[in-house]
Amino acid sequence: MKAGLRGITLAMCLVAAAMTSCSRPTPKVSNSWDPKAAAAYLDYRAGWWMQWPGSARDHGTFCISCHTALPYVLSRPALRPALAEQGSTVTERRLIDNVTKRVRLWKDVGPYYSDPGYDGKAAESRGTESVLNALILASHDAQSGRLSDDTRAAFDHMWTLQQTTGDDRGTWHWLQFDQEPWEANDSPYYGAALAAMAVGVAPENYGSSAQIQNNLQLLREYLNRKNATQSTINRVFFLWASTKLPGLLPPEQQKAIVNEVLSKQQADGGWRLASLTWRWSRWSWHGLVNMWIREDGTPMDGKSDGVATGLITLVLQEVGVSRDNVQLQHGLSWLMSNQNATEGFWPASSVNKRRHMSSDTGRFMSDAATAYAVLALTENQRAPSAVTSASNR
Repeated sequence: MKAGLRGITLAMCLVAAAMTSCSRPTPKVSNSWDPKAAAAYLDYRAGWWMQWPGSARDHGTFCISCHTALPYVLSRPALRPALAEQGSTVTERRLIDNVTKRVRLWKDVGPYYSDPGYDGKAAESRGTESVLNALILASHDAQSGRLSDDTRAAFDHMWTLQQTTGDDRGTWHWLQFDQEPWEANDSPYYGAALAAMAVGVAPENYGSSAQIQNNLQLLREYLNRKNATQSTINRVFFLWASTKLPGLLPPEQQKAIVNEVLSKQQADGGWRLASLTWRWSRWSWHGLVNMWIREDGTPMDGKSDGVATGLITLVLQEVGVSRDNVQLQHGLSWLMSNQNATEGFWPASSVNKRRHMSSDTGRFMSDAATAYAVLALTENQRAPSAVTSASNR
């Protein structure tokens, strides 16, 4: 394992040298962020989402969003040690109860989108929900080490809806609203990576169950078959999944994704979501300044954001990149420096359309940014001995 990590570190330094970041002094990463404020923001936003009329669904339930609800349930437990919490928050329990209810009512509850205004979205809704339900419940069960009957049922639903023929065999129908990065034309790959994560985090050695091996083989083949044609953000999720599910991605391909990611780091130490997606926007010229333009015609600035920086610094740590790596340290320093001091969130904005950053819908991407930043920074605070390379799992 040590030799493999030295190889990754050497490759990263070669990339970093081209960016001149290896010539910069390594920043000292302190613990200068506010876990309590981050928790308050995440709890408030998840609570708002669950009662927002736009998220309401059949049988008194609400849908699970990739920007607010999913990142919340994955990240909120990581804050418990810092806040001396003894168990799940009320908001977490309500979200888990909602998912459990929809799993139990699977044959009776309507899909996320099924009315005439969303023609053809029922299959996409079911496929998307089946993966999200399995991941959320498996992550919740991982805290106790016991796989519940509801989680097993969620996995059964997921495998039943897996595509088994055609070029997309191995993945799921996925919601597509032409919205980067999670509801776009290439988002079924993101969904497949989440499915792999769900299997990997499920307790009681679920991933070794004999009855799912054919499904797992289809999933592995799909992720590897489509890997080379994916956007960087999708490949980051694939890399993350490989840290959860052993044997998903060979070490040399892990290294290739790490190098690709590091080559996209910005001068301020962060990363920018728009530069990680396939179809960020149109490239336009405004005088002598080149700018990215959203689909609604509004320009985007060139700043780093919390979604890309939080996710990437988290995954780099989990895949086994040395904590002394200069570029990783610069990314963590960006996170330390960019938490909103008043409200506790990390900034991010939509790459699809301009929304007012103080509005409820304008905060969607900051919801994801805050969750990923929390995961990255709490991972950084763990003892180095607690972090294991995917190649040694």
